[in-house]
Amino acid sequence: MRIAFMGTPEFSVPALDALLGAGHEVACVYSQPARPAGRGRAVRPSPVARRAEDAGLPVRTPVSLKGAEEQEALVALGLDAAVVVAYGLILPRAVLAAPRLGCLNIHASLLPRWRGAAPIHRAVMAGDAETGVCIMAMEAGLDTGPVYLREAVPIGPGDTTGDLHDRLSALGARLVVAALDGLEERTAEPQPAEGVTYATKIDKAEARIDWSLPAVEVDRRIRGLSPFPGAWCEAAGERLKLLRCELAEGAGAPGEVLDGALTVACGTGAVRITDLQRAGRGVQDAAEFLRGMPLPPGTVLGG
Repeated sequence: MRIAFMGTPEFSVPALDALLGAGHEVACVYSQPARPAGRGRAVRPSPVARRAEDAGLPVRTPVSLKGAEEQEALVALGLDAAVVVAYGLILPRAVLAAPRLGCLNIHASLLPRWRGAAPIHRAVMAGDAETGVCIMAMEAGLDTGPVYLREAVPIGPGDTTGDLHDRLSALGARLVVAALDGLEERTAEPQPAEGVTYATKIDKAEARIDWSLPAVEVDRRIRGLSPFPGAWCEAAGERLKLLRCELAEGAGAPGEVLDGALTVACGTGAVRITDLQRAGRGVQDAAEFLRGMPLPPGTVLGG
């Protein structure tokens, strides 16, 4: 098929690769404009734009698709379909209607659960037993379109958002290729009216750990916000990013370090921090971290 690909972050890159590998003609790649990134804040193209340029594909990076000029340029491509994954821009009705067979979206949840911006984070933070990918026919509503294909993935007790991100990215790439195969004969099924939830964008305030919460909630918060934006706490006036943990036995004052393995008391129960990061340093496991910054039992971590 002759398609346009619309995506921005690393999550989207495997889908672009899969479409090229399947022999589809990618007439144009749309991505968000280059932005400052990294410690030096140098302006860099998005991961999708870089991959497209490496593949010799034409790339467009409009700040909006609402203008007549951008919409006319897209219509002029003569597309069979468009594939959209984590693009980050609203697609007006004229854009949705431009491809002959419409726009397909790779969405990282089991719709209608977790429509919106942060479905992977919210699934982990809510303690869901599973998540997955849906290939959806896009319409004007927020992730309301009918679904062509869906596949579930279990969420393990130690899974972080980063772990699921990689699995779901690969799954979405495989499913969208399957959806395009025979798309003209496929029928998309409307989403159920029951079970709708919204995955609102992560607020920075959510990243500060409240040790008075039950351990199960602290555990989900740490894993759900890892690796980005990263849950954090304070110790000796320093901010620590908490990246992996597990539920543990123990009791004490909320935030109290209970042993030499970085087990920390919560409102009820405890969690054992297994991976963390000091500001300006690399990620360390608990044993390596404690050699450089001892936190003896009785230390109380700030929230």
